[in-house]
Amino acid sequence: ILATGSIEKKPAVIETEHGDIIVPRHKMFLSLSYDHRIVDGALGGAFLRRIADYLEQFDSNREV
Repeated sequence: ILATGSIEKKPAVIETEHGDIIVPRHKMFLSLSYDHRIVDGALGGAFLRRIADYLEQFDSNREV
């Protein structure tokens, strides 16, 4: 079961050449639940990382 939270603005630390700064960023929680007897935790984590990567690289201007 993949659950997604709502997208919210949250403070985040960004590293710059002049030091760290705090800026508002859009954040969303993802959580995954599965039967550990069937799916290994590393595989579940890799799946969740792949979903997060797709969402982080999403281009709303791309034609489907």
